Amino acid sequence: MEIRKIMVVGAGFMGSGIAQVSAASGYEVLLWDIKREYVQAALDKMDKALADRVAKGKMSDGDKAAIMGRITIADDFADGADADLVIEAVLEDLTVKTDVFKKLDDICKPETVFASNTSAIPITSIANATNREDRFIGTHFFSPVPVMKLVEIVRGLKTSAQTCEITKNYIESIGKVGVMVKDTPGFLVNRVMHAFRQEILACMEEGVATIEDIDTAVKLGLGHPMGPFELNDFAGLDIGAATIQTLYENFKDPKWRPNLTMRKLVAAGDLGRKAGKGWYDYTSGVKTPRADVNF
Repeated sequence: MEIRKIMVVGAGFMGSGIAQVSAASGYEVLLWDIKREYVQAALDKMDKALADRVAKGKMSDGDKAAIMGRITIADDFADGADADLVIEAVLEDLTVKTDVFKKLDDICKPETVFASNTSAIPITSIANATNREDRFIGTHFFSPVPVMKLVEIVRGLKTSAQTCEITKNYIESIGKVGVMVKDTPGFLVNRVMHAFRQEILACMEEGVATIEDIDTAVKLGLGHPMGPFELNDFAGLDIGAATIQTLYENFKDPKWRPNLTMRKLVAAGDLGRKAGKGWYDYTSGVKTPRADVNF
C-alpha cells in the first residue's frame, strides 16, 4: 500500500508540525480540529515560520508555497474518507482519542492505517476501539516536530507486520528516524525522561536548589539543550501531567506518583509558555522566575 493522502486530526503544536513535515515531503494533507478557526490559526503560524526560513535563505518562496498548498482544512471527518493514513494528535486522554477513532473507523477506507501520536497511552487500548487493530499503530513524534528527528513506532498487540512496514516507510520518507518500541506505558523515551523528571521534582521540593539553578545545572552539567523545567514549559505542563498520570495508573508504582506542585499549576491553568505561566512567568515577554513556586 502506498501512502499519498494523510489526514492529521488535531491542529495543535504537534498536529500542525506533523502536517508541515508531511506536506514538505510531498504528501497531500488534510488538517482537522474541532473548530475551523483553530486550523486556520495553525496554518497562519506555519506560514509565518516558513516565511522566516525564506527570509533567512533556508527555503525558497516556491518551496514555501508548495508546502502550504498541499495542506487543506478538513471541516468534517468525512473529508478524510479517502485518506491512506490518519494520524491523531488530540488531547492526551484515552476517552477523547477512542472517540475520534470510533468515528473515523466508520468513515475511512478499510485499508487506511490509523496512527496515534500519544506520548504514553498504550496503543492496544486505543486500537481496541476500532475494527482495524491490525492496521493501528503508534507514531510518537517529538517536539518541535520539524526539528526533532526521532519518531517512536509503537506496535500494538495486534498490529500487523505490514502496517509496521508501511509506517516505517512513511517515517523515513519525511526525513525522520523511526525506532520500533514495545507497547508499554510511556514507551521508551518518555518513560526514561519522566523517571529523570520525577527525581528533579523531588530535588526542587526538598529545596536542594531553585528551579532556575536546577535548569542551569542540568544544561551545563549534563549537556541538555534545555533545563527540565524549561522543557516542561515548552511542551506544556498539562501534557507532562497526563503522561505521568498514565504511568502511575498503569504501573501502580509509587515512583510515578504525580507531583503535587505540578498538579496545582495545571489546575490553576498555568500550563507553560502557551498560557503565559508555568514553572516560569512569560507574561512580560521574558522568562522570569516565579517566587510562588520556588522552595
